[in-house]
Amino acid sequence: MIDLSTAEIAAITGGRPTATALPETLVRGVATDSRECAPGWLFVAKPGAASDGHRFVGQAFAAGAVLALAERETTAADGTVHPAVIVPDAVLAMGKLAAHTVARLAETTGLRTVGITGSAGKTTTKDLLAAILAGTGETVAPIGSYNGEVGVPLTVFRATEATRNLVVEMGATGIGHIEYLARMVRPQVGVVLCVGSAHAGEFGGTENIARAKGELVEALPEEGTAVLNLDDPAVAAMASRTRAAVLGFGEEAPAGAVSAEDVSVDREGHPRYTLRLPDGSTHPVRSGLIGRHHVANLLAAAAAAYALGVDGAAIAAALTGRGPASRWRMERTDRPDGVTVINDAYNANPESMRAALRTLAELGLPDAQGQARRTWAVLGEMLELGEDSVLEHDMLGRLAVRLNIKKLLIVGRGAKAAYNSAVLEGSWGDEAMFVESAEEAEHLLNEGLRPGDIVLFKSSNGAGLRLLGDRLASAAGGAAAAEGSVR
Repeated sequence: MIDLSTAEIAAITGGRPTATALPETLVRGVATDSRECAPGWLFVAKPGAASDGHRFVGQAFAAGAVLALAERETTAADGTVHPAVIVPDAVLAMGKLAAHTVARLAETTGLRTVGITGSAGKTTTKDLLAAILAGTGETVAPIGSYNGEVGVPLTVFRATEATRNLVVEMGATGIGHIEYLARMVRPQVGVVLCVGSAHAGEFGGTENIARAKGELVEALPEEGTAVLNLDDPAVAAMASRTRAAVLGFGEEAPAGAVSAEDVSVDREGHPRYTLRLPDGSTHPVRSGLIGRHHVANLLAAAAAAYALGVDGAAIAAALTGRGPASRWRMERTDRPDGVTVINDAYNANPESMRAALRTLAELGLPDAQGQARRTWAVLGEMLELGEDSVLEHDMLGRLAVRLNIKKLLIVGRGAKAAYNSAVLEGSWGDEAMFVESAEEAEHLLNEGLRPGDIVLFKSSNGAGLRLLGDRLASAAGGAAAAEGSVR
């Protein structure tokens, strides 16, 4: 973090310092969790859905915090007021500090900022792009999926005068959210991956999702670059909404765009293709990710890096062999007993569910010796789909049957429509199963899995299947495959 004094923080946020807050005190880090505070840090006492950060100000100071950003004064055990800057809204004040940080670094060190949004693939693309840009200088990117009004500032605060690149993931659950984040971080390059049906219930339909995602390209400066997925018509149409230059990407992209030729998937599910760049150069890439659907994310990262002037050979080298860097995203574990676990249960929407099922089906196909693997799909609820929820789960169950997934296990009443449709589609007996809880699913899997099986866990984060996937991955002495390995 850049050094900021109490006086500067008060001026930037428009806050009121308490009498105990020394103007010259410097903060060198920011946390919204008192357990993460370190000596010299600022603690943001934000209200939360489950707890109020003001209750933990004392713990933050005990951990070394020197200042709080709070909405009201708090007192220590001895009755003295904790040093703080008092603001009407702590989260908005965080945003102001983040905006100041980006503006200052852009002016003094030439910091380059990339914003990434889309209904699916943001975290994977962010991880890939950060890996490419790391070869050009210090790069800061979100931890996990920090992509909202709190997560984006926390990412920004990790940048220092030595930071060359800042990669920001931008999520939204409504109109105006991405516009707010874009005003905060002022990206020079904006990447839009896709417009899907994630959060359709909250947005009020996919048209509003497209409107919201396009806020990123609208915020780009004239000298910036909008990186758009030409394989998604809703994204391609965003070219008319930006004053920046447009760089397209896609498998079917025309000349002048970033494209993939001769795409194939090997026996382990890793995509292979030839990367073609706008300068006409071509570069072979064999990804360590699992699933053909990741080609779009790989191309998006390559296009953003190309827009920033990274050499094509360096882009391909950084992408080749690189596996998932964030947890629960097609995370593969090969257990010693011969069972393979693929844990992709951090997030889910109809598009990513279909992609994961197709990948599972491909992994189960017979090999050169004619040996096939028995496939299990353990699926939980896709949340935030609104009135389309029953229909989308229904279609999911039917797809699993049509893909010839051998065992379909639906977990939780919110996803039961997928079980019902699978039965109607012709999956009877123990081919399709339904249980109410993850605990029931775990018992069934422990009894039913056998050597050679491959099992996919996929659900929205709130359904909790990622934790079940972790338990099954570690069963029988399992150990996760090395990150980024290529088999």
